[in-house]
Amino acid sequence: MDSARTSSSVGPAQPDLAVLSDEQTLVADLKAGDPAAYERLVRVYGGRMLQVARRFLDEEDARDALQEALVSAWKSIDRFDGQSKVSTWLHRIVVNASLMRLRKKNTKIEKATEALEPLLPKYLEDGHRADPGSGWTETPEQLLGRQEVRALVRRSILDLPESYRTVLLLRDIEGLSGKETAEAMDLTVSAVKVRLHRARQALREILADHLAEGA
Repeated sequence: MDSARTSSSVGPAQPDLAVLSDEQTLVADLKAGDPAAYERLVRVYGGRMLQVARRFLDEEDARDALQEALVSAWKSIDRFDGQSKVSTWLHRIVVNASLMRLRKKNTKIEKATEALEPLLPKYLEDGHRADPGSGWTETPEQLLGRQEVRALVRRSILDLPESYRTVLLLRDIEGLSGKETAEAMDLTVSAVKVRLHRARQALREILADHLAEGA
């Protein structure tokens, strides 16, 4: 067997050089102030950025956050060092823009807490659940492997009160650490832990009717 062919077939995957070259060209054009490069940025990445903003905000606010993120990206392009993908850099910018809009809305914590209570499991005085419900026939990992279940989870997350939804999104979807989430939301790390735990509990309750045994 041809040794060169064998070596190349089992070697590590190589980066897509065409994509890398396109990103480098785009960044160079943006830094040069080329308006056409900004249009290309919007065309290539705008849709994905809008989807990220929609996780946190309603449609109108999401579009406003997208515009703010794009302007921020344009103004800060000189600080982009190329150590990450353009898409990764833009993702963080639009998440920050979305969080800024959430802060401006100034949702009261007390209201968010009250709104979450009906979604949480109920417990008896002896500590047992009032309605233990039915067991799931599959593990969470198996369930999330199905496309329709992933879509259901995304829709169900939107039913959570804003403050709890944001914590869940930042920790479980965006992958931020507890400390990063706390800084982004101006909370303590312990408060983030409490909200995340309650948000996960509520999300499980929302999903229970759909994923319970026999459903």
